[in-house]
Amino acid sequence: MAFPSVRTLEDCADYSQVIEPYLPQLYELPWKVVDVVSSGGSLLELYKNTNPMVSGFGFSIFLGVIFLVASEVNRNYSQVDRMWSLLPTIYNAHFAAWSHLNHLPSQRLDLVLFWSSMWSARLTFNYWRKGGYEIGSEDYRWEIIRAKVPPALFFIFNVTFISFIQSILLFLLAAPTYIILLASNFEQDVTAADLGFAAVQLSLILSEWFSDQQQWDYHAAKHQYQKTAKVPRGCGFTQPELDRGFNTSGLWAYCRHPNFAAEQTIWFVLYQWSCFASKTLYNWAGLGAVFLIMVFQGSTWLTELISLGKYPEYELYRKQVGAHIPSLTPYRAPSATPKVIRTSDLAKRQKTKQK
Repeated sequence: MAFPSVRTLEDCADYSQVIEPYLPQLYELPWKVVDVVSSGGSLLELYKNTNPMVSGFGFSIFLGVIFLVASEVNRNYSQVDRMWSLLPTIYNAHFAAWSHLNHLPSQRLDLVLFWSSMWSARLTFNYWRKGGYEIGSEDYRWEIIRAKVPPALFFIFNVTFISFIQSILLFLLAAPTYIILLASNFEQDVTAADLGFAAVQLSLILSEWFSDQQQWDYHAAKHQYQKTAKVPRGCGFTQPELDRGFNTSGLWAYCRHPNFAAEQTIWFVLYQWSCFASKTLYNWAGLGAVFLIMVFQGSTWLTELISLGKYPEYELYRKQVGAHIPSLTPYRAPSATPKVIRTSDLAKRQKTKQK
């Protein structure tokens, strides 16, 4: 049976009851798929009769193989990054679809899928608008690591972390939805608490949109300033702010990475939602949120290491403003700008050389 037989809400979050009994299905799944395809059977029936955690986890491993092959063939290691905005929502849709197909209560899952779709739409829009600036920008970080480690060691890193661990992580982010699916068998209707959790998620998504828009506006103005040596009219930034090289206005005045902070909180809130739905203080589904926070810590460290090498004022910014937890007071720039070659002066020198 693909659906766990649990007696209480607390049992919905019990690993020994809702995960462990179905692990044999994971080992058998590849052979069952081959058998169904070769015999002309119904893949839909196989999907319905397979535990959704097993089928979702198996799909994440399959994608890991695809990501590995594509990255090695193209020598581009941002394959997972390009799917980052889609896969958690695809997995949430998977749990909702499995629930519908098996005629189980799905109202709460549809609510999860709704805000998750808004999250994907926002992130995907940013990705295409910026030409990969937000998600695909991971590639330059992989290239930096690749340049500093032996090829054999980087290949191992690609096999383990870049291709497979990240793919599995994106599935684990949606794992709390599985617990909500099981709990829906006890509480079928959407409750006020469910609406509250969804409202928090939408607020966090809106926060991400504002922070990304502020970052986009700043860098668009900075790039225009670098080309023309003139502050773009109506951009809202002063020459010293553009000479600084990094944004310290809006949400960025209180937090060095407000978009990162909101992103981590979104998936932690989904985990808390599963805890509330199953009446547990904590459960195994928090593994995805914990791993995500660890990944962001490493990514933030590398990003800021690069920024420290590019911007003299960034060290002062780090001392005044929190990385992910907002500071109570905004950033205060030094009264005297460090002695560096200003972007406007550099542009003027280039024009002189061309003449």
